[in-house]
Amino acid sequence: MKVVLLIVSILLIAIVLLQSGKAESTGGVISGGTDGLFSNRKERGGELFISRLTLILGLALFLVCIAMNIIK
Repeated sequence: MKVVLLIVSILLIAIVLLQSGKAESTGGVISGGTDGLFSNRKERGGELFISRLTLILGLALFLVCIAMNIIK
């Protein structure tokens, strides 16, 4: 079970690092610019896949941790 936890953790770290910065426009918040802060930005193609994979890996990490705690 620890091996599964390690693999899921490494994959989750890698996929998070591959994501494009959604907070690119948040630098304007400090300086007062709110142009693109609340704009709807739809993910498409690769971004959508990476976002969903991040969600799945995050849930898998959570479930593996819960399972490891129950098994102990």
